[in-house]
Amino acid sequence: MDDIDRMLIGLLQEDATRSYAVLGQAVGLSSGATHERVRKLRERGVIRRTTIEVDQAALGRAVTAYVLVDGSTWMGDSADRLAAIPAIEEAHVIAGPASVLLKVRTSGTRELQDVLRQVFAVDGVAGTRTVVVLQTFFERTLK
Repeated sequence: MDDIDRMLIGLLQEDATRSYAVLGQAVGLSSGATHERVRKLRERGVIRRTTIEVDQAALGRAVTAYVLVDGSTWMGDSADRLAAIPAIEEAHVIAGPASVLLKVRTSGTRELQDVLRQVFAVDGVAGTRTVVVLQTFFERTLK
């Protein structure tokens, strides 16, 4: 990966709807050469998917919480069960004060409580600790 690839990734992270012509102009390549570079980045798995950024509150998911999950066994086998809970946006096996870290988005605290009940029903979950986000200063994508 070279500087042009990194620039293309940054531009696509800002706005993935940009045409190859616009991207190419920004990095000094033709639209065809730009298209080929982006195709190769996808093939190599550098670009895993193209998506949009959504205002979660506008979708009725105004509460963001991070849940530390304590496991009584290795939690890697629980990934499918956790993935089946739609409100869980991210799940990470971690080193530190818990076994798994979850990012959860819900419509309110009542739904959050329901999600926590579902998490407790997953085999191997021994306990949880939840941190509710009061305000987000910023979220960024890395370039």
